[in-house]
Amino acid sequence: MTVMDSARRAREASVALAVATRTAKDAALVAMAEALVSRTSEILTANDVDVAAAQAAGTSAALVDRLALNTQRVAGMADGLRQVAALPDPVGEVVRGNTLPNGLELRQIRVPFGVVGIIYESRPNVTADAAGLCLKSGNAVLLRGSSSAARSNEAIVAILRQAAAGTGLPEDAIQLVDSSSRDSVKELMRARGLVDVLIPRGGASLIKSVVEESTVPVIETGVGNCHVYVDADADLDQALSIVLNAKVQRPSVCNAAESLLVHESVAAEFLPRALAALTEAGVTVHGDDAVREHAAQVLPATEEDYAAEYLSLDMSAAVVPSLQAAVAHIRRYGTGHSEAIVTRSQAAAREFVSTVDAAAVLVNASTRFVDGGEFGFGAEIGISTQKLHARGPMGLPELTSTKYVVTGDGHIRN
Repeated sequence: MTVMDSARRAREASVALAVATRTAKDAALVAMAEALVSRTSEILTANDVDVAAAQAAGTSAALVDRLALNTQRVAGMADGLRQVAALPDPVGEVVRGNTLPNGLELRQIRVPFGVVGIIYESRPNVTADAAGLCLKSGNAVLLRGSSSAARSNEAIVAILRQAAAGTGLPEDAIQLVDSSSRDSVKELMRARGLVDVLIPRGGASLIKSVVEESTVPVIETGVGNCHVYVDADADLDQALSIVLNAKVQRPSVCNAAESLLVHESVAAEFLPRALAALTEAGVTVHGDDAVREHAAQVLPATEEDYAAEYLSLDMSAAVVPSLQAAVAHIRRYGTGHSEAIVTRSQAAAREFVSTVDAAAVLVNASTRFVDGGEFGFGAEIGISTQKLHARGPMGLPELTSTKYVVTGDGHIRN
């Protein structure tokens, strides 16, 4: 089946899905979750083939980790679907409304986009997250994963389609696009009129390609060169805990910290402890001269290091003379994803929050919290780093547009 054929079938399915009740959609989501759990062995068998092929091809450990599934990760995918089922249905929500002086009743309500295309790399858990969020928000979805996860995605989508159809929703509301050729990506990007919006999730080159080449409107999800800034007034024990969590807890994801900035007034006390702890955790630190003074194992940092989204156990580091210098560093190298400050100063926190340009700014908390699930949105469709329509973790409301409903009583305009 061609991409255009899939898009046409998705367009037909979207008509029925747009008017489905919350009860019907939630029943489908619960059935999808139960099916994932009951058929975990099928998913893991398919995933084992993908992982083995990736390892044989010399894929990095970080990317293999993003690809790999286990019983706990499949259970997490199912839990994400259940969480989405428990959330309010955004479709039909009144965003604003009033009665105009002439008596017309005006309401702005949320409506589905229609057909959403997701282009993503490696992580097969995105398949279930995207399918669940799109279904709950009344959208049909075309899923174009990477070839490295083809077998995993085929197994997951087959299970989700069967479960949704078993509850009465259209099977073609969830479709997998062929990933064996890049031509399918190009076709999806040219399916204007059939696909309402594209959302790319992956590395910088993928996102750049979709944003620049697509004729279908795009919601840009960005890469994450996330910083933790340890301020002059930081609680250093707290700072150490936050830095380690932000870097080490899961280094292969976009909200992991890639850069550490330390105020010069606390560098002599904090850096020896932090560098030792990071080294013990397996992190290779790339630092400036002021950082390297405190540990022989620190590698010299380059411009490329400060701009890097490593997605691995690597971290750049620099000593800065002020909060303003930290912000300037972030503005130069950051990607507008998530930035954190550790400080006991309310004034410093306020200045950091107001001057850092990012989708999420954290005060005394790990960047790893920037996640739809952690924010209470259920599974997320991605983290948007653009400034139009949606910014930050994208949950159900961000997968809707709006329409105005105007009700009169024979009104005509003079």
